[in-house]
Amino acid sequence: MRLTFSRIDLKRQGAIVALVSQNKTLSASAQALDKATGGAVGNAIAASRFTGALDQTLTIMAPNGMKAGRILLIGVGKPEDIDELAAQRIGGRIVAALADSGEKTASVAVDAIKGVKLSAATVAANAACGARLRSYRFDKYRTTEKADKKPSLNAVAFMIHDDAGARRQFVPLEKVADGVFFTRDLVSEPANVIYPASFAQRARALAKLGVKLRILDEAQMKKLGMGALLGVAQGSANKPRIVAMSWNGAPRAKDKAPICFVGKGVTFDTGGISIKPSNGMEDMKWDMGGAGVVAGLMMALAGRKAKVNVVGVAGLVENMPDGNAQRPGDIVTSMSGQTVEVLNTDAEGRLVLADAIHYTIDRFKPKFVVDLATLTGAIIVALGHEYAGLFANDDKLASLILDSGRKVHERCWRFPLGDEYDKLINSDAADMKNIGSRGGGSITAAQFIQRFVGNTPWVHLDIAGVACSCKVAPTVPKGGSVFVFCFLYRLIADYFEHNT
Repeated sequence: MRLTFSRIDLKRQGAIVALVSQNKTLSASAQALDKATGGAVGNAIAASRFTGALDQTLTIMAPNGMKAGRILLIGVGKPEDIDELAAQRIGGRIVAALADSGEKTASVAVDAIKGVKLSAATVAANAACGARLRSYRFDKYRTTEKADKKPSLNAVAFMIHDDAGARRQFVPLEKVADGVFFTRDLVSEPANVIYPASFAQRARALAKLGVKLRILDEAQMKKLGMGALLGVAQGSANKPRIVAMSWNGAPRAKDKAPICFVGKGVTFDTGGISIKPSNGMEDMKWDMGGAGVVAGLMMALAGRKAKVNVVGVAGLVENMPDGNAQRPGDIVTSMSGQTVEVLNTDAEGRLVLADAIHYTIDRFKPKFVVDLATLTGAIIVALGHEYAGLFANDDKLASLILDSGRKVHERCWRFPLGDEYDKLINSDAADMKNIGSRGGGSITAAQFIQRFVGNTPWVHLDIAGVACSCKVAPTVPKGGSVFVFCFLYRLIADYFEHNT
């Protein structure tokens, strides 16, 4: 979708969009449209239930005296509540309302509204970002879809007096959207298209942004002793990869130690020999959501030249049940030297993370590590599809992440860790086993990962319940939700990026 910024001109063709705040308070452009149409705007509002509440829309067809085919009124709610996130929701609602309308273009008048703390330029830039995010559509395999079933809207102009300021503020937001789209493309692809080697190949696109890549193949991982990760991969014809993506943007030597993100990248998870039920197994293409978010986050940071050192590591495997697959009861030796008795081959993500995290800490010596993984069904039982589970060995870091999540409405809930849970994964035959008892499944999974962290500050995010969205949100279409992307980006920008 083409997004542009220009001066306000209400005599355009296509759809004209104007803002209305709470209690039917018309913006300056909405008032001008009402006058130009002989009161049609006010009459339409009076005849409807439209009040200007956030997310409300009202369409007025073919108004007299207008070149436009329709006027769309967008409710923005209470002016004092309009923040950057609300502005993005407004942009998303515009695209949702017009995408299938038959209109090809829309022009959005963004006026300064009394009581709004943000400048009109900031509102316009964020609305444009929301419009782009909502426009995402994974349709590359729909070869017989008729034209009248596809979205008609292909261009949105945001009209504002300070169009140059809005355009300038949109630049970094566009890089965020680029990263989100990159992630959504990765996680939406079927497993016959995205597997460890092809994921690694797509990650090479980051090199043109200045990201340094190191890709480990199976032989290199064997040399490093990554028996935990390799055990998961040994049943698949698609060989594993580790992809390490480094962005070095910190301007000062003392900021050299990077922030590290590690993503679980099981490109398809059958469960291995402990095979999953067939019902819903097709959704296991989403099991690389953590790795996808890490790759997209690196694109967003490098794209806007963030002044921070960040490393993203993706542990990539496919978990399949062939004659060479790992068996329940096998014992593997991890890169850390610790041994693991594998009692359930469907508890594979923690084995991948064990070696990926140890490798990350050993090689990059980070300030802290955040891992993100679609790890346990138990987290869905506990939290449903509204929150991610958070586990941490550092209270300050956990607090910063929780705060960053609240700012963008991507919420996390912190769970406990402790010796009473840790002893549940002790093994009689090895240093540990890869599952605990039936209770506290998400906690014992986190305890397992913690054994490979050492003293490094660490947060584990279990995103199994939020990685895929089954419902449409203002800026999120169905499919890969890219949950945690925005708040990890916000975490870096607000607390760790150096602008001097």
